[in-house]
Amino acid sequence: MKLRICLILTPLVMLAAALPARAQSGDSIDYTPSEVELMTKRYTDSYDSLINSYYMRRLKSHRHANHNEVSMEDFDNIPDSVLMSRLRALHTVIPMSYNSEVRTHIKFYLRYMSRRLDVMLMLCEYYRPLFLESLNRYDVPEELKYLPIVESALNPMATSRVGAAGLWQFMYSTGADYGLEVNSIVDDRRDPYKSSLAAARFLRNLYRTFDDWTLAIAAYNCGPGTIHKAIARSGGKRNFWELYPYLPRETRGYIPAFIAVNYVMNYYSLHGIRPTKLEAPMRSDTVVLASDVLMGYVQEFTGVGLEELHTLNPQYRTDFIPGSTGKYHITLPTGKVAAFLSHQDTIYTASRDSLSRRPVNIEPDRKVGRERGKSRGKSGSTIYHTVKKGETLSSVARKYGISVAQLKKMNGLKKDSIRTGQRLRVRS
Repeated sequence: MKLRICLILTPLVMLAAALPARAQSGDSIDYTPSEVELMTKRYTDSYDSLINSYYMRRLKSHRHANHNEVSMEDFDNIPDSVLMSRLRALHTVIPMSYNSEVRTHIKFYLRYMSRRLDVMLMLCEYYRPLFLESLNRYDVPEELKYLPIVESALNPMATSRVGAAGLWQFMYSTGADYGLEVNSIVDDRRDPYKSSLAAARFLRNLYRTFDDWTLAIAAYNCGPGTIHKAIARSGGKRNFWELYPYLPRETRGYIPAFIAVNYVMNYYSLHGIRPTKLEAPMRSDTVVLASDVLMGYVQEFTGVGLEELHTLNPQYRTDFIPGSTGKYHITLPTGKVAAFLSHQDTIYTASRDSLSRRPVNIEPDRKVGRERGKSRGKSGSTIYHTVKKGETLSSVARKYGISVAQLKKMNGLKKDSIRTGQRLRVRS
């Protein structure tokens, strides 16, 4: 049985205003309050949905930590030369240009990340081995490990207003081009491992196209075709800041946001931010499956709850994993892998038996992008079953692909007997 070490957990896409016709590095750029308000809402919404996830709700300390607020007055008194020198000192492959828009983005992140930085730092550390493995495999600069903060606030369940999904915010078509499968059962864009490899490949190919990392990142946001059109409209210019007035509003703010995130993640302490050190969620391993699996039986034989299983496996849109294809895995807490391997034949048999009696139920209201951390009852996906004459707990459990123990727990049953007409919760 193959094992692969994997770190899994459960959007910030910055929008910039219509700006002056030329935005060379170092030029002055206007920035309107309405756009700051928009960025604030997008960031806080994404972060709040992340906090509602299973593991984040277990990390209570960040809610009670004594965070320091960054003084915006103090920040306004920092000379441009200081911020510029700090960016240059990062010694990155990708140029960390500086101008007034970059400064505005730095100010934004310092202000709104100051009370959230402990979570971002913890998640960055958690995902770092996975990101670096993927980036290094395709010779992509390591500073791009911060790009998912801009894309998704490190939330694998994030979905943009245009349908991009996952940590790296892949659109359906681009994900398909890079081998990320999306169907009624699986959305590989939410798989941290697969999506990170795909993002690294995509970024490498974009660099080969434009021979410029800044343009490659911009193309990651808006597509290579949009960058080619901007180059043509500019008369052949190939510098991001020269192309600036020809780019979509969102892409204009994308590069400054990326630079700002690199600044904040490296220099937050110089601005008086003292984040609480959070303990990272448990380590996890992946097991390549040899047969179809229902998560209810995984829960029964490993003791890992359904909510945790969905958090560890955000790519699966139902409780069913099509393991018989030989290309899917299940991620489990490291300490629970042995239990799965010990009972895998039983899990496979029980899952196959249940599936032969009742096909996989695809709930019509479970949309791509719904955060699994939210109450399913509130989202309308709770399902009830009215007991018919002759039915038993075992037959009802098999019908819905869950275990008897799970069915009893959901309904607070102490005995194994049920009565005709009784209403049982079978999916919550």
